[in-house]
Amino acid sequence: MLLRSLGSGVSGLKNFQTDLDVIGNNISNVGTTGFKKGRINFEDTINQQLQGSTTNVNAVQIGLGSQTSSIDNITTGGVPESTGNPYDVAINGEGYFRVMNGTNPYYTRAGDFKLDTAGTGLVNSQGMALDIGGTTTPGASFNTVSSFTIDQAGNITGVDKTTGNSVQLGSINLFTFSNPNGLEKIGNSLYQVTQGSGNAQQMTAATGLGTQTQLQQNALEGSNVDLTDEMTNLITAERAYQANSKTITTADQILQTLVNLKQ
Repeated sequence: MLLRSLGSGVSGLKNFQTDLDVIGNNISNVGTTGFKKGRINFEDTINQQLQGSTTNVNAVQIGLGSQTSSIDNITTGGVPESTGNPYDVAINGEGYFRVMNGTNPYYTRAGDFKLDTAGTGLVNSQGMALDIGGTTTPGASFNTVSSFTIDQAGNITGVDKTTGNSVQLGSINLFTFSNPNGLEKIGNSLYQVTQGSGNAQQMTAATGLGTQTQLQQNALEGSNVDLTDEMTNLITAERAYQANSKTITTADQILQTLVNLKQ
């Protein structure tokens, strides 16, 4: 019994240490553009069966502690924050930008873009090219226009420097996943596809682009971390850690008592 309680207490310490790590990471990213907070989930481990169940008699089982079952990405939207920068784009609703590092695709909610070196496309903070498709006016690019606007569906319209006419610069492609919680964080506010997330599916007007999901120029999506929730979770995790420590201390005291019986 004592060894079981010690093991249970140790498993609790490990779990709530991980919980504190998740909470600490959430708090540290409260100001990170497009950040999605994490949430830890626990589950009980195997039970030791002391007696099987019979007619009208329940089984006698003792749990052997807990373990971390998953750490989910909570993909609720953050609040768009106005920046006044025309290269900044926030997503209101579902979807992710796709950026390319060579032929390798990554996905992000951070819309802090800038012109590439050639002035013909947009790149993120790491220099990865934003996936822009759709119709482009022949000969038109970002370095041939004096200004541009991005509508709610991601269509980019520029004003030609020479003629003053409107030209099309393509449209920003957005992508969704059957299980966005399954995306893998790789740092720099980037995600990559996993078996759990499913394959990327390009959004269209039929799937809500421009209606349920809208792009907002001159703005960035803020982190979805709520400090009030995180500080409450921090207190809860701290007290749970202390309680598990007390379990170990109590078991140790009882063991010491048993040892003293031999003296």
